[in-house]
Parts: sequence; C-alpha cells; structure tokens
Amino acid sequence: MPAAPALAPAAPLFVVLNRGSGRGSADETRQAIEAACRAAGRPLTLRVVGQGRRVPDLAREAVESALAQGGIAVAAGGDGTINAVAHAALRAGCAFGVLPQGTFNYFSRVHGIPAPIEESLRSLLTGTPQPVQAGEVNDRAFLVNASLGLYARMLEEREDFKARFGRRRWVAFGAALATLLKGFRTWTLNVSAGGGTQVLRTPTLFVGNNALQFEQVGVEEGQAVEEGGALAAIVLEPLGRLAMIGLVLRAALGRLGSASKVRSFTFREIEVQATTGASSGRRRVRVATDGEVQWMDMPLRFRVSPRPLWLVKPLDAKAERA
Repeated sequence: MPAAPALAPAAPLFVVLNRGSGRGSADETRQAIEAACRAAGRPLTLRVVGQGRRVPDLAREAVESALAQGGIAVAAGGDGTINAVAHAALRAGCAFGVLPQGTFNYFSRVHGIPAPIEESLRSLLTGTPQPVQAGEVNDRAFLVNASLGLYARMLEEREDFKARFGRRRWVAFGAALATLLKGFRTWTLNVSAGGGTQVLRTPTLFVGNNALQFEQVGVEEGQAVEEGGALAAIVLEPLGRLAMIGLVLRAALGRLGSASKVRSFTFREIEVQATTGASSGRRRVRVATDGEVQWMDMPLRFRVSPRPLWLVKPLDAKAERA
C-alpha cells in the first residue's frame, strides 16, 4: 500500500463543478461551497464545466494543482463528473473528494458521504484521505460499474429520456423498458481468467465495484466487493424481450440474483474478447463506465485497480444500506 497523499495544514480545494448535474441549483451549490470554505479558512479554486471546458480537462487541471499545493481534487456533480476526477486522481495518487449531485449517487452512499450539500461539505472539510477500491477496464477507472452490450446501450439512451423528462428514478426505469422494446443482440464472449477460458452467450456483461448496487438488485456477490480485492460480474443468458422485461422488474424488486437466467461471479482480473462465428478479431465496442459511454478496443481487461483511490471522508463514515 503506498503512503497516503500529504495534505497541507489548510488543504486547498480544487473543485470541478458540473452545472448540468441533476441535484438542486448549480448557483446554490457554488454559493454553499464558497461559504463553507470561507468559514473553514480553506483556499478554494472552482472550475465550472461549460463554455467549451470539458470535464476530463478540468479534472486533470484540478489534480495537478492539488498535487502541487497539498490539496484535494473534488468532483461536484453526477457519476460522469465524479468518474473523470477520480480517474485523474487515481492515476496521480492525489487526494480525492466528492460532493454528490447525481440521481443515484451509489459511490458516495457506499462510502457514507451524504447527498445534501452542507452535509457533504462538512464530510469533506473534516475528513482525511482513506484508501478505497476502484475498478479498471482497459486502464479506464470506474467506481460503480462498467458494462458492454445491452446495459451500456440502456445508459446511452437513458440520457435522451433524462433530457426530456428530468433526472428521476422512474425516468431511468421507463428508459430501460423503452430500450428493451426495441430489441437487442446477443454477444458471444470468450472470458479468460487464471489460465482458463469460458464462452458466454449474453446480451450484456455487467461488472460492478459497488456493494450497495448489488445489494439493491439482490445479487449476493456484492459482499465480495464490500470486503475488497474483488469485482463482481453479472451475465444474462440469451432470452426474449418479455423475459428481459421480467428481469428488469425483478431487479427493481431486489430479486435479480434468484432468477434462473442470471449468472454472477467474482474475480480480480478477466479478459473479454468478442467472437464472430468461429473467428475472433480486434474490434472497437461501446463500453459504459459509471454511466459514460465510450469506444474501447477489444479485448477488454477488467481488473481491480492495483492503486488505491485516496477518498477524503471522516473515519467514522458509515455506508448506506439498501
């Protein structure tokens, strides 16, 4: 385990604020951050997403400044913003903070960071860097989950629904049903681990790094994630649209793990290669990491990151249960 990043006595905050995230007013969030830092005597640099400033660029700037000044790189936004800042902080060994502004906030909830801005600021300003586990797919960090196939497509199309109907849980559920009704393909995947390979036919491969999310859908393998040192995967066997809708409903009721068409397993590292007929080749596929969809080259290598993410939180922070 590498040493924790050293913080300055009044560690400055370098905050990447996404005005487009779903919780509350961005102006109110900004005012709350500025007021809390003034009261605590903590220097603050705010980088606001927008006007041509991309989140990954702002995340790198925040991490570079935090490393140079003994500060904390902070994400104030939803999963995409948190992922971008966490990815940069993980690679650099920088202290990382979260002010959750998203819809589900799985990462912050599993680490006991509250959603109300005043409470999450208190947690940030009184916390210390603690090592937490991250996952990686082709060296891209993810904190909650990574996926390809149907689940990745659901996330991509869900953004259109959110733009039209708002960032609510029922909107996400309705978007998933709409995607299923359009139909979906079945993938043939060679999954290699520990010298062995198995062939899986599935509409989606879901890899998770968040015990709370597994607990909510009723998959026991999330316990291994909570204990550390492992990721967990969910694979659905080939099935039709109505059966798939039934699985979505089971997941909403917390009973996905007991379904006969669902397989789950834990691992530390796997390699995934898609096949076409009897041959396999290098191809680019859409992969979702913490809700953000991007193109990646096959094969996909999922693993527990060998480096810890140094999350700033109070020592007595308690994880939220499902």
